[in-house]
Amino acid sequence: MGVYVVSVGAEEWFGEEEDGWGEVASALNAELGRRGLPPYEDVPPETDFARGSGQAFEEKLAPPMTGFLALCRTHLTREELETLCGWTVLVPFSLDEEIWLPIESDEHESMVAGAPQVLRLAMKLATAIDLPRETPMTCDNLDLSMWFRHQAKELAATRTAPWSKDLDATFYVALFLRAAQHAIRRGCPLVYT
Repeated sequence: MGVYVVSVGAEEWFGEEEDGWGEVASALNAELGRRGLPPYEDVPPETDFARGSGQAFEEKLAPPMTGFLALCRTHLTREELETLCGWTVLVPFSLDEEIWLPIESDEHESMVAGAPQVLRLAMKLATAIDLPRETPMTCDNLDLSMWFRHQAKELAATRTAPWSKDLDATFYVALFLRAAQHAIRRGCPLVYT
C-alpha cells in the first residue's frame, strides 16, 4: 500500500461518503469565511485517465526522506519546511498562512497549505539542486516514480550536478514542485491517501 499524493475531483472533494473529503471541504470553507475569504467551490470534476494528459496526479512516497529533509534544513527556514512538507491538503490558491482544521471523524487535524506558497519553496530547492529539465512535468500515474527508477539513474551516470548526488532527495523536490504546479494548473486540491 503506502502513502500517495493524489489529486481530488469535485465529486470526491464534496462527497460525504467514507472516502470523500466533504468534511474537510466544509471545514475549509467555514474557515475561509471566518477569514473574510470566498469559499473554495470551483473544483474541477475528475476526468477519464489518459497517460501524459496532466489531468490527474498520483505519486507514491516510497524513497527515504532523510536526504530531502537535510536539503530542506540547508535551504529553508523551519517555518518554510513546515509549509512545504507539513500539509495534508494542498489547495490551488494562495493562503497568508496555513489553515489547521480539526477533523472529528479521524480525530486529527488537517493542515491546508496554498499551492503558490509550496511552489515558491519547491522552486527554491529545485534551483539549489539544478533539477534537470528532463524531469517529467506530469504525474498522472506514478510518472515521477518510474522516471526516477530508470531514466534519472541513467542521466545521473552521465551528468554530474547537485541533483544527481541524492536521487531520493531529488525525487521529493520534484514531487512537491509538480504537486504545487498541478494544483495551480488544474485548480484542484491534492491530498495524502
